[in-house]
Amino acid sequence: MSEFIEYDNRDALFEGLADIVEKQLHAALEANGTATLAVPGGTTPAPFFHRLRTADLDWSKVKVMLTDERFVPEASERSNTRLLRENLLQDNAAAATLIPFYKAAEAPEDVLESLREGIESALPLDVCVLGMGADMHTASIFPEADLLAEALDPQAPVLLPMRAPNAPEPRLTLTAPVLQAAKAVHILIAGSVKKTALAQAQSARSPLEAPVRIVQEQAITHYAD
Repeated sequence: MSEFIEYDNRDALFEGLADIVEKQLHAALEANGTATLAVPGGTTPAPFFHRLRTADLDWSKVKVMLTDERFVPEASERSNTRLLRENLLQDNAAAATLIPFYKAAEAPEDVLESLREGIESALPLDVCVLGMGADMHTASIFPEADLLAEALDPQAPVLLPMRAPNAPEPRLTLTAPVLQAAKAVHILIAGSVKKTALAQAQSARSPLEAPVRIVQEQAITHYAD
């Protein structure tokens, strides 16, 4: 069953999510000796990263990956990998292993297989934190994306390229089966627009209209206005 946690403010939101994720990573390390964490890009999760990166964990045994990436060089200000290095992979978390989501090439299809191999070796995800857009996309699984149906397919490969009307550049994204197989899933949203979109997703007829539906029932949603 899904769970919805509403926090008094955004500071409490980021602190609360970091505390829960730290506990879940610690449990995974205790049980398996390793842990894999997937996180969203964009600027919203940065305060969450700042709190999590000081967690008292054996980060050398933690693998970190993005849920999706824009197909741009790491030097670009639009690179999620760059944001991850600057905001999460610091302090204690500097010891973590980053699973790449980008390699230089003309198109994402040119590096898809080599990127998939690295991702597959780190699965299943122990903890997955996702964002959600006002259009109800999650990761880079957008409504009206070119490979939307393929990304939602239960037999989808772990990683797909994605192009969508509202995305300025091609993306690479984890697919529905990978996200749904995560042992713990969190959705991080802030602001009334996102809260309204989440409610719309719950009443949508299909994940084709509201891709975030693929994880809504299993996820804990963390919200502050």
